[in-house]
This record gives sequence, C-alpha cells and structure tokens, in this order.
Amino acid sequence: MLPEPRGLGANSPPLVAGAFVARCWRRKCRRRQGVAVAPDNVRAEDRWLLGLDLEGFGREMAELGQRLRAEQGEADLQHLKGVVSWSNACAVLGLATMWLQPNPLTVLALSLWTHSRWTMVAHHSLHGGYNRLDSSGRYASRNFGIGTLQRRVLDWFDWMLPEAWSVYHNQGHHYRVNEPADPDYFEKYTDTWKLNRDFMTVLSMLFFKWAFAAPNTYKALKLAELRRAGKPLPEGFDPQLTMTIFQVFRLDCLGKGLFSAWEFLSRVIGPYLLMHFFVLPLPLALVDPAFYWHGVANLFLGELVANVHGFIVTTFNHTGDDVYSFERGCRPNSPMFYLRAVIGSANCTAGGDVNDFMHGYLNYQIEHHLWPDLSMLSYRRGQPQAKAICEKYGVPYVQGNIFSRLRKVLGIFTGRARMRRFPEHLEREVDLMDWDNRGSTHAQVHSSALPVPPKKGDCLITS
Repeated sequence: MLPEPRGLGANSPPLVAGAFVARCWRRKCRRRQGVAVAPDNVRAEDRWLLGLDLEGFGREMAELGQRLRAEQGEADLQHLKGVVSWSNACAVLGLATMWLQPNPLTVLALSLWTHSRWTMVAHHSLHGGYNRLDSSGRYASRNFGIGTLQRRVLDWFDWMLPEAWSVYHNQGHHYRVNEPADPDYFEKYTDTWKLNRDFMTVLSMLFFKWAFAAPNTYKALKLAELRRAGKPLPEGFDPQLTMTIFQVFRLDCLGKGLFSAWEFLSRVIGPYLLMHFFVLPLPLALVDPAFYWHGVANLFLGELVANVHGFIVTTFNHTGDDVYSFERGCRPNSPMFYLRAVIGSANCTAGGDVNDFMHGYLNYQIEHHLWPDLSMLSYRRGQPQAKAICEKYGVPYVQGNIFSRLRKVLGIFTGRARMRRFPEHLEREVDLMDWDNRGSTHAQVHSSALPVPPKKGDCLITS
C-alpha cells in the first residue's frame, strides 16, 4: 500500500498531484472490493465505524437468531401463559374493586391489565413469536384478535384494531426504523408541532393511543388494502401524513380522507370506548348507581395511567440523542439491517420477572429488532449474547434505566436535543434499497436469514 505523503507545502505541486492520484487509485481498488472509504470528516461519535467488520457482525447476529429459534420450546409457551396469568390477575383485582371510589390500587390494577395485554401478549403474539410453539393456535399471529369483534374482545381489546397494528408496526416500523417513513420516528412528528412542545408532550403522554396510534394504524391498514387491490389513493391524499384524530375529521370534511370519520369511529375506537368504559361496569348499576360511576371513573383513570405507562416504555426504545436515525431504506436481513437494529434502538434495565413485566418486555428492544419473531423468553436469553457480539465488534449498545431513557425522550420531544444522524456517505450501498411511499419496495428483498459470507479482509470502512 502506498504511504500517504506528508509535509506537503504550497511549493510542491508535483508531489500534491501524485498524492491525489495515489489516493484515488487506492479508493478505486477498495470500491471494487465492495469496501467503502473513510472520509476525512467523520465525526468523533461515528469513528467506531472505521474498520468495522460489518459482514462478520451481521453474520454472527443472524446465526445467534437462528440458535435462539432452535432453542425455543415448551418453556417459552409456559412463560407466555405466566405473563397472561399475571395480566388476568390484574384484571380480576381491578374489576373486583372498581365499584369503590377511585383509588390507587384499582387504577393501577386496571392500567396494568390494559398495558400488559398490549405490550406483551398482543405485541409478541402478532409478531409470530409463538406460531411454532402454540399448537392450539390461540396465540398465533394469523388468529390473535383478528377477524371478528368477539376475537378482538377476547384476545386484545384496545383502541387499535389488531390487524391494523400488525401492518403499521410489524411491516412499517420494523423495516423502516428511524427513517423518515418510520411511523414510530417521533422526532419528525414533534418537529411539526405548532403549540408549546412541553404542553404537547404532556398531551401525548395522556392520549396518544386513541388520538395518534388508533388513526395511524388504521391508515396503514387502509393503505395496505388499497395496495393489495391495486387501487389508487384518493385524490390529494398524502400517504406520509400523520393521521391524528384531528386529521381524520379534517380530511373527512374536505372530502380527501382515506376513510370517513364515521368508519373510524364505528369500526376502530367506538366499540372500545362504548364497551370498555360504559358497558363493562353496567352490572354495578343494578346494585347502586354510585357504584357504576365509580367503575366508569376508575376505568378512565386506569386508561390515563396506562397511556402514560405505554408512552414511557414505547418511546424510549428508538428515541434519544444517542440513538441513530437514517435517511434511506435498508434491505431486510442484510448486515446493515442488523447494524441498524442495534444502533437505532435502546434497551432498558433487563432481567427479573417483575422488572420485565413492568417494562412490557420492551426493555429488550435491541434484541426484538434483531429478531422480531422470537418469544419474550428468548429475548431474555439472547440479550447477554447480543451485547457480547456488539462489544466484540465495537458497535454501540445503548442501555440505561428507565428514568435516564425518559430524560432522553423528553429532550427529543421538547426540541432540546436531536437524534444522532447516521452519516450517509458511510452507508454500504449494496445493503440499501428504495421503498415507495406506500410501504412496498422497488428492490428485491434478500430472502435468506443469513447475510452473504464475507470476503477475507472486508470491513465497512477502511481508513
């Protein structure tokens, strides 16, 4: 390899020209080998990329995921049933005491019931984490909460339709993490707020599930239905628009909506609002009307607490000034995909049944984005191994307690901090792909679970 010339001065143009030619030749050779070249302006916080063996990193993460899948068995299914039992116990306690005047015990029990059905039972079932383990099909992604109102009520009754959540979260978020088209890339939403950002953050904590998540997930479902049917978008509709409850009514009044306000109310949030908050406590009215209104109040307060709890454990995992965001799409199951799963996510304190339950098992977010179709117990098993691989290759592994992560989230939401941008000139082109604005791709998706084996000496960046 030619050495870099040193001690260049203004009076040595031949030497400068020779050095320039030498650098260009070395870069050309490296590009032929599929290796990017380190520019001189790499930021200090990104220098860990220099010399990263991306192929080796991606291969080890893919192989670990395969081992974890192979190790799953009856213990994973029993673990899920244990989580369901804890969730049911919260439901029994909350419902049995909701006739009392609003009190912390009842409100907390009801909120944990709502929270656990979403973050643990529904989330991992709809990802297919138990498809290969549950022979009954009760917790299989093709059945859970989908098809009828009865299934929705029995499996996961919430502000969102289960099938809408699957499209929005499983297909949209997981393959577009922290890109402009990621439906959970919160910085892009908060940057559009016109009102005071501290005030808007508080409102988001209290009401984000019905005011933001429910309409946004339903929008994703309707877009997917149009795409499958080969139908065009309504004239003037922007598929990248954040579909808040306000936008649902605004677009309906303008005649530019993807769906009507009545359709949204009657199919999505109306059944939950009516049945959960007013029909569920109705038997109490037969005893004493005061008991009924106590039940209504406890259910509404439990919902507010569940919203705040859900906000905290669902926003920290991809938000903070130490978490990367990206500008372009990435090929699933490629080495860059595994890298983004790590550096675009954050974990919280992991381990222990109570701790993991209170975090909704979202404290294993890095592992969940590496291998979305695993069980909750597999994430606990795989977390130390994934962290060890990151340490081996020098890849940042972000983890902290819930309070330190919440401070990071609030910094982004209030505009006092910014997400870390992945330098575009350091992206590995072979792993990038283009998606259209409706969630489909113009590029061929790599079907293998394993990345292509690396050539000897390959690395992401060579200085």
